[in-house]
Amino acid sequence: MPGATLWAVLATGLLSALLLGEGIGLNLLVVAVPAALAAYFAARAAARRLRPWTAVWAVGGLALLVVPALRDAGWPSFLAIVSAFALGSLALHGSRSWLGMFLGSLGLLTSVAESLGWGARGVRDRMAGSRGRWGVVFRSTVVAVVLLIVFGALFASADAAFADVLGSLMPDVSIGDSPWRFLLGALGLVGALAAAYTAAAPVRWDGLTVRPGKVRGRLEWALPLVVLNLLFAAFLAIQLTVLLGGYDKVMAETDLNYSQYAREGFWQLLWATLLTLLVIALALRWAPRGGARDRTLVRGVLGTLCLLTLVVVASALRRMDLYVDAYGLTRLRISVAAVELWLGVVLVLIMAAGAFGAKLLPRAVAASAAAGVLAFGLISPDGLIAQQNVERYSRHHSIDIQYLRGLSADAVPALDTLPEPLRSCALEEIQRTLRSSDEPWYATSWGEARARDLLGDWDPGSRARDCRGLGSGDNGSERGDVDDPYDPYDPY
Repeated sequence: MPGATLWAVLATGLLSALLLGEGIGLNLLVVAVPAALAAYFAARAAARRLRPWTAVWAVGGLALLVVPALRDAGWPSFLAIVSAFALGSLALHGSRSWLGMFLGSLGLLTSVAESLGWGARGVRDRMAGSRGRWGVVFRSTVVAVVLLIVFGALFASADAAFADVLGSLMPDVSIGDSPWRFLLGALGLVGALAAAYTAAAPVRWDGLTVRPGKVRGRLEWALPLVVLNLLFAAFLAIQLTVLLGGYDKVMAETDLNYSQYAREGFWQLLWATLLTLLVIALALRWAPRGGARDRTLVRGVLGTLCLLTLVVVASALRRMDLYVDAYGLTRLRISVAAVELWLGVVLVLIMAAGAFGAKLLPRAVAASAAAGVLAFGLISPDGLIAQQNVERYSRHHSIDIQYLRGLSADAVPALDTLPEPLRSCALEEIQRTLRSSDEPWYATSWGEARARDLLGDWDPGSRARDCRGLGSGDNGSERGDVDDPYDPYDPY
């Protein structure tokens, strides 16, 4: 094990123990940097070259860890952390195929056991060859720590301002939480060690291949897909009629009210998009592969199916837009709309692969997913939800305060613009959480810090005593039509 790798692994473990105990924020990115350096030093010692896609996965993984530092909401941060782990694992393994991309994104977990023995052997070898030098390093470190503690304590007692700055910068380490910090330090140490070991000796997941399916004849293969294309074309023709004739006419003919037409249509079209991708995958597995005519047939049939499905994606997003305009934006609605939008991107990538070759398709799909998660976190979903509902209130004077109360501190800038007593009712719970939180700077997101600056020591007082039912409209536009039994804020 290279000495630089060992120091980077130890730094990761120490920073994990000191910084990760109070929560997640900028500290996660700070811990990830020495872990990435440990992998880089180990790969360089093993004579591995830095390839372009490796750099893309590594930079993308670190960029995803910016989301917890910016957003107070836990759900986009969780998605970003999971995606960052997957990209980091891909950077270490360098996979290309579909199976390799899937296994490579999880492959870091398989290196944990072997990395422990590798790390122990590396430490033993270094200790045996340089006992005197390690003794000098140890003594120098002890002396430096003692000097920092002694003079830091003297300066802190001499100046209150310096004491405040020093207290805000230094982690709050107490004896009571020592077992928890020890566990975090061990996890950081093992994680960095596994990353370094994988970088030095990656598993070649691309060596595992999936046998192609049995080749079908042209008629047997093409006939079901042509029929499916005709069905899609008929559906889209009706959608065009809806756009020209208006939604009111269609709802009158189908006995559907506004909410039912918009909501139910979206879910069906979302499932249609997912099933179409499955059909395309199976069709490619059994496609005829005899020559140029077969390739032209496959590209024509599947390209048409992809193009028609893109229009279905657009129709689904339009229905979700109608529903959101009528009943407001929620976490579930923005999430499934984002998934539908990403599925549209995948369809475009499949069409591009059909025209220019499918060599880069697995990595392009993975990169698009990571970019989508990053963009989703950066746009601040909770802030966007609050902003849309506040703007909708200005138009319809209808808002669900009970739902908005459960959003994170990212929603404070938008909710702060509501008139009283709606403002106090919407912000009461968030302000209570901010007041009770004493997380240090490195475990606090920018969204939470901005909310603290906006609210300060504000107290809702009596204005938030009775918020139940406040803000709901009386014209049926918020809770649905009279004949609609669904709650518009019900996830289903």
